[in-house]
Amino acid sequence: MKKETIGDRIKLRRKSLQLTQKALAAQLAVSHVAVSQWEKEETQPRGENLLRLAEVLSCAPAWLIDGEGQVFVLPSTHTGQQIPQLEQTALDNWLVTGLVSGDEISVSVDTPCSAGSFALRLEENAMQPACQRGDVLLFDPEVLPQPGHYVLAKHPQQGYLLRVWRPRQSEQGEHYFELAALNPDYPLLRSTQHTLQVVATLVEMRRRF
Repeated sequence: MKKETIGDRIKLRRKSLQLTQKALAAQLAVSHVAVSQWEKEETQPRGENLLRLAEVLSCAPAWLIDGEGQVFVLPSTHTGQQIPQLEQTALDNWLVTGLVSGDEISVSVDTPCSAGSFALRLEENAMQPACQRGDVLLFDPEVLPQPGHYVLAKHPQQGYLLRVWRPRQSEQGEHYFELAALNPDYPLLRSTQHTLQVVATLVEMRRRF
């Protein structure tokens, strides 16, 4: 049985949204030849093209890359809600008390979020090419992750990490989860091997140039 490829998933989402290759290309500001090459696996979308493609196709970049997870991008509603952009050193206090110092930047969100939502600037390269160092990520602790969603998790030694959440079950029926990076240079983390705490789910991502 042929293994589904990134090209297959692009084609599947495009057709489910009733888009032609030319229509998709127009929304991405690329040529229809580029879309055709992606679907034929002649080339792969990377960087900003991957992010924009996932947005237009209403699916997670991680799902496009490896088939894990489900659609999670919600349509923009322009709520006007403001959430604090925190430093990682202030995150522990925010998650426990919901209080900030008052010096934080406020970020406007498009997707309705819970009162405990917050933004962080990404400080590592583990989620390249989908997420780059310096991107501003918006998280909601009240959103339960689904397989393939991006989550913020706390590692006892490494601090807060952005990873893909993958629930698993052992042969003995024990439930656990994995945290996967998109960058192959970063190891897979398992809750059976580390004390890992998922604290929030990614709801918006913004590229800063």
